[in-house]
Amino acid sequence: MSSTEATSSTSNLDTARSLQAKLDAANLKILNAKTQFKSYKFEGIDDWPLGEETSRDPAIIASLVAAQISFLRKLKFQYLEQKAKDKYIKTIVSDIDDAPLVTAASNAELRLRNEGKKEILKAAKSRIAEKYQDIRTLAPLVEEDYLQTKALTEEASSLSQKILDARLALTRLRQAHPHPRLTIESANAQLDSQIAEMQDLDTELQQVNEKIAATKENIKTGAKEVERLRVEKAEAEKIASACKEEVEDARIFELYDWYTASLALHKSLLSLESSHSVSENELRLTYMIGQNSPSPREISITLLFLPNTRQLVAAQVQGVEIEIGDVIDSYVQSNDISGFLWAVLARARKAV
Repeated sequence: MSSTEATSSTSNLDTARSLQAKLDAANLKILNAKTQFKSYKFEGIDDWPLGEETSRDPAIIASLVAAQISFLRKLKFQYLEQKAKDKYIKTIVSDIDDAPLVTAASNAELRLRNEGKKEILKAAKSRIAEKYQDIRTLAPLVEEDYLQTKALTEEASSLSQKILDARLALTRLRQAHPHPRLTIESANAQLDSQIAEMQDLDTELQQVNEKIAATKENIKTGAKEVERLRVEKAEAEKIASACKEEVEDARIFELYDWYTASLALHKSLLSLESSHSVSENELRLTYMIGQNSPSPREISITLLFLPNTRQLVAAQVQGVEIEIGDVIDSYVQSNDISGFLWAVLARARKAV
């Protein structure tokens, strides 16, 4: 936390505390009136057929007050009526000399006095009605301001507590991590190095995934080849079991195994992929040169012989980019088949 942020948080905390102190010293009338209303004991309220919760309901209290006011008005009217009757009777039965003289002037004076009192009463009632209207109008506004002030006070208290907690947590962090601490520049440098490392790891992960995919494909291909060889083995075993019954000499099977192993060794040494006899005097050989290199090459060699002889007449080579026409002619003339094959394969391997 910088010095500017610390100064700002301290000023906000001081402002919140001063606001709380002003609210405590404001002596708000609403809170005092609420307390006085709850603590005030009405005269004769214990005689009312109401419970504690019901007696606090303003609507019920208003209806009871209205009923009592109506009763008091009737009682006042009866009192005035009885007083007037008593005065009238005393005036009639008393002596004329002692009776008060009632004249039209006195009646007019009483009437004017009553009218003045009525005007004063009417003005007072009008002022009371205006006060009531003002109270009804201002009460929601005062309540809204009070709720807003209360919310701000609670928020200020919460913020002050959070500020204290943050300062305590910062103090603990400083004690747990003494100098030198991680700065913004060192954090950015560490972030850059981590980003570069993550990019390298992503590249390595992609390469590993590609190798895994290639390995899976090789496994699938090998499984297919194994399945094919298993089928061929089953067929060969069937043929072998059938031939055992027909052949009298059992050594032929050992010779067959030796020939098969020798042929496989010969193919692996010379990179021979396949050999196919197209006709009686035509042999087609296929070699795979540079299997471990990035770009292996397939070479096809076709040998033509004279019918029913071993005399080489012609040879055709496909898959070699170099010129080997003189090699073909020289070896065909000398009928050196093995030398021809070794020469062609040697030159093809040099060119890969």
